[in-house]
Amino acid sequence: MRLARPLLALALAAASLAAGAQAAFPDRPVTLVVPFAAGGPTDVVARMMAIPMGRSLGQSVTVENTVGAGGTIAATRVARAQPNGYTVFLHHMGMSTAPALYKKLQFDPLKDFETIGQVVDVPMTLLARKDFPANTLPELQAVIKREGNKISLANAGLGAVSHLCGLLFQSAVGTELTTVPFSGTGPAMNALLGGQVDLLCDQTTQTVPLIKDGRVKVFGVTTPRRLEALPNVPSLDEQGLKGFEVKVWHGLYAPKGTPQPVLDKLNAALRVAMQDPEVKKRLADLNADIVPADKMSPAGLRTHLEAEIAKWGPVIRKAGVYAD
Repeated sequence: MRLARPLLALALAAASLAAGAQAAFPDRPVTLVVPFAAGGPTDVVARMMAIPMGRSLGQSVTVENTVGAGGTIAATRVARAQPNGYTVFLHHMGMSTAPALYKKLQFDPLKDFETIGQVVDVPMTLLARKDFPANTLPELQAVIKREGNKISLANAGLGAVSHLCGLLFQSAVGTELTTVPFSGTGPAMNALLGGQVDLLCDQTTQTVPLIKDGRVKVFGVTTPRRLEALPNVPSLDEQGLKGFEVKVWHGLYAPKGTPQPVLDKLNAALRVAMQDPEVKKRLADLNADIVPADKMSPAGLRTHLEAEIAKWGPVIRKAGVYAD
């Protein structure tokens, strides 16, 4: 019994120190890991968030680009980081598709991370080269029915959002097209503009100016409703592809085991950042939508992540596409 009191005192002291550390969080800079190269859409969102989040937290938030393997290298790194709030992770919908795409995934999106909150949604558009022999979705479907895999569909590489959008489109029209992977969105779009490929599904952050300038044909947007930036472009859903919805959603994560008070502070800083007038203006200029308050929560992101894993898994497995 004599040993019990010292042990109890040590336990209480450790608990007190842990509580103090959580209360003091952050007392040094926070690293925001981005799984893609600087200048890409996810990196742009991260750098917008970083400054106002840092102001809210009272410490700088430094963006670190850890690229490779469709975001899985960065995700693995964050999953293995100390769960103290000083390493957080911004990833797009690739977080939900990785379990089906990669046979030897070294992390579990649902088991190895704490969700902080969803951030922004970026819609997609289904495009064709300027001289493609169809002007509406019904006309496109007729050409696909007639030509089948003679029609080429570009994407930005295995697991890219353009690849996933293309898989969903092929599933929706019930026809396999000839997919042409490129090493990024830029080369894929250049091939479309140059007439080397027929179709491409790409983000509005890239496509709205091209659509407005008439440099590409557009068959529809991948949201249930039309976009303010493209009021005359119908959604694919309203044209008959019911339930067709693809948004490049982004979520903020921390390693599993990060204390709840720390997660609460990070979520509060995220919410402050998304209400920053400059951030709101810049995101609006990019045709990106800040998610509603209920989605910008740990529960909101987790629910969405679970739903997206369930949605994309069957599409990817049916297509038979895998990465080592």
